[in-house]
Amino acid sequence: MSGDVLKVLAAGDHFVRPGAVAEAIRAELGGRASVRELTGPWPIEPFGPVAEVHEASGDEDELIAALDGAEVAVTQMAPFTERVLAAAPALRLVVVTRGGPVNVNLAAAEARGVEVRSTPGRNAPAAAELAVALTLGALRRLAQVDATMRAGEWRSDLYAYDACGGELSGAEVGVVGFGAIGRRVAAVFEALGARVLVHDPFAAPPPSMEQVKLPDLLARSRVVSLHARLTPETRHMIGASELALMPRDAVLVNTARGALVDTEALTEALTSGRLAGAALDVYDPEPLPADHPLRALPNVLLTPHLAGATRQTADRAVAMAAREVAAYYAATRQGRDEGRDESRDQGRDREGRTA
Repeated sequence: MSGDVLKVLAAGDHFVRPGAVAEAIRAELGGRASVRELTGPWPIEPFGPVAEVHEASGDEDELIAALDGAEVAVTQMAPFTERVLAAAPALRLVVVTRGGPVNVNLAAAEARGVEVRSTPGRNAPAAAELAVALTLGALRRLAQVDATMRAGEWRSDLYAYDACGGELSGAEVGVVGFGAIGRRVAAVFEALGARVLVHDPFAAPPPSMEQVKLPDLLARSRVVSLHARLTPETRHMIGASELALMPRDAVLVNTARGALVDTEALTEALTSGRLAGAALDVYDPEPLPADHPLRALPNVLLTPHLAGATRQTADRAVAMAAREVAAYYAATRQGRDEGRDESRDQGRDREGRTA
């Protein structure tokens, strides 16, 4: 074997398993990689801030010890804080198996010459499917109907015109954010017969869909599904004034980030009947407190931030991360390996000629 052995830390967890990461890297690089495994506590324990990074999970000291000598790290939630990066002088690449590296101090990584990559799109199919499922559940009021069945009731009166839900077919629906997830959701909505309105300043929908300003989208849509990134500009982009624009029979679906919505304003709109319903997978704050009033509202369908929770998401993340590691190896070792192999071949030729 020629070239240096690449030392990798697979800092996985109970979703993106370190053993799966190690296996995928070995499939790409064989014996050219030496992989150490570390299992973090997520999602058995919730993620949150760790030192100065957000949405992380795990112990800095444990990570520092595991990083000893590692040139590459693959992680889902491990906290790559300034302190951790400072204690890992050999580190040159961190691959985060998420849409973005929110658990990495990017400024500290750049200052130390550590490249940071992520796996955008790995959960797009899963997140899009849950958004559609929540939309249908909210429109058909499945949370309320399920509760009546569990209470031993048979509410045939819910067939009444004023009590029953609505359809996507024939309705105008709004998709806010037209990235990898938003595009999939919009395509399903359209396939089910909806007229899709899109708001995204950075991406244009196909001709069959209509690009509109946010106030116009909110005023016209029977369903509004959020898929925007959370930035200082989009924080609380849906507040009291925006909710007031929506039709009274509309529903809001959020599978993106909780802080896109003013939670207090949404709770008030749902409580007062100003908004017919909501389906939420993300919250602000998160986790949603046990006594939060949203939990008691019958017109809200709630899931605990599970949009990306499929085995296929984890498998895609692992495969994408392994390819990033292989690409890094090729960029930093391949030319050197080929040069060494060529030198050895030339040496053998010379030996053969003089024998």
